[in-house]
Amino acid sequence: MINALDRQTTKNKIPWQKILLYIGVIYLILLIGPIAGFDVPRIIGEIKANPALLIQQLLIGLVNGAIIAIIALGYTMVYGIIELINFAHGDLYMLGGFASLTVIGAFGITDSTLLAIALPAIFIALLVSTGLCAGLNIATERYAYRPLRNAPRLAPLISAIGISFIFQNMGLFWGGLKSFIPVMGVNAAAPKSFPDLLPRIDILKYFGIESTIQFTTKDLIVLVVALVLMISLHIFVQYTRWGKAMRATAQNRDAAKMMGINVDGIIVLTFLIGGMLAGSAGLLVGLYNNTVVFTMGFTAGLRAFTAAVLGGIGNIIGAMLGG
Repeated sequence: MINALDRQTTKNKIPWQKILLYIGVIYLILLIGPIAGFDVPRIIGEIKANPALLIQQLLIGLVNGAIIAIIALGYTMVYGIIELINFAHGDLYMLGGFASLTVIGAFGITDSTLLAIALPAIFIALLVSTGLCAGLNIATERYAYRPLRNAPRLAPLISAIGISFIFQNMGLFWGGLKSFIPVMGVNAAAPKSFPDLLPRIDILKYFGIESTIQFTTKDLIVLVVALVLMISLHIFVQYTRWGKAMRATAQNRDAAKMMGINVDGIIVLTFLIGGMLAGSAGLLVGLYNNTVVFTMGFTAGLRAFTAAVLGGIGNIIGAMLGG
């Protein structure tokens, strides 16, 4: 009886320590926020004065986040299978963008080219970029990661950073091939102009809605393509035989091998799919932002890694939501 009363008293006791901690965190946010660009009172005031601006920023973030989510899927898949953070994945996506620009430039596609005429070139660019990135990712797994699979975790991590540097320098070298690839411009390190091919029809105005918010067909196309890729991957992993083998390998490699699953083959398949997603993201971001540069993989890689961690690294749906 006494113990029950003690438990009830403890349960009803006000958690002052937590309350004080929350008050302290809020105070620090209000104090340091303006210095760090997170001025909460000012932001709330701006939202009240112009709520359309918040909606516009959310739409921009949603479209860019969808692209980041595609890259994050490569991180989370590889970590889920072999528990390796593949820091080279962002630069692989950059090479996908360079490959796409090279193919589109080889067809003579420019800003003035109609989308209907450019579609075959875009499709071929998609095949080339996904094939190149998948091949590079498989080669990286075979020669850089597989020999270190049973080594201390720091060794493959350093190897991944080294591969990232190699890919980044490949992009810098690729950007300097102006004699063979005129679309690369005159400077190897300068951003490369990607043809603006996607239409920019304002959807709201098209339906007769007058608003300062802009959501164009270009945004819609990128968002739909990204969602299709993410949903397709989720269906593949959840409902196909190879997907079940991937989940079994991620759960316990030794047990999966005892059940007759070709673990090495599943790991190769994972790197293949991750490379294809990186290549498609490279083409997508080129069509959306109309520029590629050899350093863009580093920035996108950090954002994608953050998205993967935010959603629970190793979790495919979490990586989508994190993006």
